[in-house]
Amino acid sequence: MDSVTSYAKKVVAGKIIAGDSVKKACKRHLKDLKKSKRKDYPYYFDAEQAEYCFAFAENYCRHSKGKWAGKPLILEDWQRFVVGSIFGWKRKDDDTRRFRYFYIQVARKNGKSTLMAFIGLYVIVCDGENGAEIYSAATKKDQARIIFDEAKNMIGKSPELRTILTTYRNNITFDAQLSKFEPLSSDSETLDGLNVHLGLIDELHAHKTGDVYNILDSATGARTQPLIGTGTTAGRNPNCFCKELYDYYKNILNETVENEDIFIYIAELDENDDWTDPQNWIKANPNMNVSVNLKDMESVYTASKNIPSKLNEFKCKKLNMWVTDTASWANMEQYNKPPTLKITKEDLIGKKCYAAGDLSVRNDLASVVFEFPLSDGYFAVLHHDFIPEDKIFDNSQKHHIDYQRYIDMGYITATPGNAVDFDYIEDYILRMREKYDILEVCLDPWNATQLMSHLIDEGMKVVEVRQGFKTLSEPTKELGITIEERKLIHFDDPMLKWAVGNTVVTFDENGNVRPNKAKSINKIDPAMALIIAHTRAYTHELNYVDVNAIAAAQLAEYEEMLRGQI
Repeated sequence: MDSVTSYAKKVVAGKIIAGDSVKKACKRHLKDLKKSKRKDYPYYFDAEQAEYCFAFAENYCRHSKGKWAGKPLILEDWQRFVVGSIFGWKRKDDDTRRFRYFYIQVARKNGKSTLMAFIGLYVIVCDGENGAEIYSAATKKDQARIIFDEAKNMIGKSPELRTILTTYRNNITFDAQLSKFEPLSSDSETLDGLNVHLGLIDELHAHKTGDVYNILDSATGARTQPLIGTGTTAGRNPNCFCKELYDYYKNILNETVENEDIFIYIAELDENDDWTDPQNWIKANPNMNVSVNLKDMESVYTASKNIPSKLNEFKCKKLNMWVTDTASWANMEQYNKPPTLKITKEDLIGKKCYAAGDLSVRNDLASVVFEFPLSDGYFAVLHHDFIPEDKIFDNSQKHHIDYQRYIDMGYITATPGNAVDFDYIEDYILRMREKYDILEVCLDPWNATQLMSHLIDEGMKVVEVRQGFKTLSEPTKELGITIEERKLIHFDDPMLKWAVGNTVVTFDENGNVRPNKAKSINKIDPAMALIIAHTRAYTHELNYVDVNAIAAAQLAEYEEMLRGQI
């Protein structure tokens, strides 16, 4: 029995653990084998062709990275099923490939890029297509190069391939047939004039539109057996082009839609599976115990499970689950517990800190924080807000919070008029300088250029902090971990607690995070100011406040009190 059919039978029989989508792909193969015996069925399975693909991998392709570097590319059973199906199924009338499209969706670290690179090399060498144009495509050139560079590295490790393929920085050529393999991205200078034989699209979930996919697909008209292939993980945008394809392909597997031109392999958990159970994770990770380590996954899960933003990342990339592009930021259950270190505001007098402000909307709420890096991963934060007097009632109604109450409690300053007067903020920061050693004031220049200029004139160091993914991702993640570990000392500030609880983060295609004001439950300005301060505070290495010294002083004070009572 050929290895493709053998895998399909083992999956259907339950001898190989797989999710329902993979089971249906296997059942489809077995059903089609039976139908291929009928004269009226237009396709047949060429097992010898499939085995030829596997032999090409083992004899001519080499791993380029990690512990397998230099060793032959031995395809795993699931990969043999994928590759063997794509190239083994043919049309009876002309012996060309049955499948014009393929879609592979697996979790990260399952060898997807290696598999796609191999497919590119196999096609350029073995398809017999003169002047073949093969492209690895993505939204950005760096992403498009992942598959392409893996193919180049395979060639570099293979003496056999080096004799027939020539590698350059931006292309691979097969001179005997005037064929080429190149990376292609949506930011390329031109996407016109393509004559695509094979298009390999990497991480389709990151594509905002289907433009690249459609351009490649539309450029295959002159080829007799073109192939458009997608390799991706699940994503965070339920309205993206990739999710549309995913839903359509699921309908094909469910047999509610018929399309004989597409091969589909979706490794995912089933709808009713307990995704927290490690025994189910293999369904999304067919390379479990090969390139995916279960213990490593368990460690990542343990570190992520109480941090909503990191948990979303785990579900999406490690378990191949479609999630929304937003998630709650902080574990409020941990936030609401007392920090594991008890210090007072007085302990912070004279200590080094970073000031930051979120001042983007002057008629709304403006926030300033002072963050103190402590030793042993602790941070303390002091916070104050500003609101225009004329907007107190309207903003209270709009934001569902009694601002006047917190003004009376001293957490907010009301400034005259219908917009926050930044002179009050400047005066506040300068007064705080008399109590604390402010190393830097961190501000987004939007709406704050005059304040920044005034503070510089007062001899303060001002740092620009732009509110984008690049700047805010790491501090947002790090601060979330600090909250989870109960190492953020916030003195039970009610406005800060309210804002942290409101904060929702959004993700980009690379897993970077930042707070999203538009999608957050309510106002997040105090939390935003805290994260801006943390961009500088979390990298602070010198002159920490020594929490051990504070704890020792507190113990000595307590012992002195006891001696006085004896």
